[in-house]
Amino acid sequence: MIYDATVCKLGEGPLWHPERQELFWFDILGKRLHRKGQHWQFDRHVSAAGWVDESTLLIASDRDLFRFDIETGTETLLVPLEADMPVTRSNDGRADPQGGFWIGTMGLNAEDGAGAIYRYYRGELRKLFAPMQITNAICFAPAGDTAYFTDTNTQVIKAVTLDADGWPEGEPRVHIDLTGTDFRPDGAVVDESGHLWSAQWGVGRVARYDRDGKEVEAIDLPASQTSCPAFGGPDLSTLYVTSASVGLGQDAQEDGKVFEIETQTKGQREHRVIM
Repeated sequence: MIYDATVCKLGEGPLWHPERQELFWFDILGKRLHRKGQHWQFDRHVSAAGWVDESTLLIASDRDLFRFDIETGTETLLVPLEADMPVTRSNDGRADPQGGFWIGTMGLNAEDGAGAIYRYYRGELRKLFAPMQITNAICFAPAGDTAYFTDTNTQVIKAVTLDADGWPEGEPRVHIDLTGTDFRPDGAVVDESGHLWSAQWGVGRVARYDRDGKEVEAIDLPASQTSCPAFGGPDLSTLYVTSASVGLGQDAQEDGKVFEIETQTKGQREHRVIM
């Protein structure tokens, strides 16, 4: 079940690169990008990525979005991201079916109202939703007509309709309501059938919800602080899940590692970011 035993302080942002057939993920607090057997160290928090081409990622940091050359390690600035706000960093993000990239921000200490969700599309960075506290669960329906997201502490995953260019239209609505439970939704991904898989922080759990928001399956993991899932592997049926060891001290046994689970479903191919 363990894909990689490297212990991350805050593992996040798993991305299966469909052209390279490789998994990338981040340790936000460690300021690192990982792939199996290798990591890149940065001078700032990095949290999420989309793929641009075989050798290039778009990466979100605590002050910018930038192109990253996997082979050379070269960085090229695309656009500042809350560069004038030293108390925030990027968090959860994912590319949408139209080729845009959504990224959430949050306070370094999860300050209430410090976060927001943005979309980068063909050179434009636009703020979509604010204020928020802990932005998470950014993912998209296969048809490209719906986006999902959460503010973790609300325990509600919302859905919003998208127009043909991938911009939200209308008000977000409740899709999955976990209030009154022990489940705090962290990262999420949608499979090819439109089911949403939610990593749930603090309980070592990933749950699958159907298109109506009803739970249909749950997987328990040996790490309590499960943070984000992603589908990958040759046929996109492997579910990778990142986790975090922060705050657990010696109680952390498996926390911070990346896990892999073979499923009976298939994920969507990760969408390419169109520059």
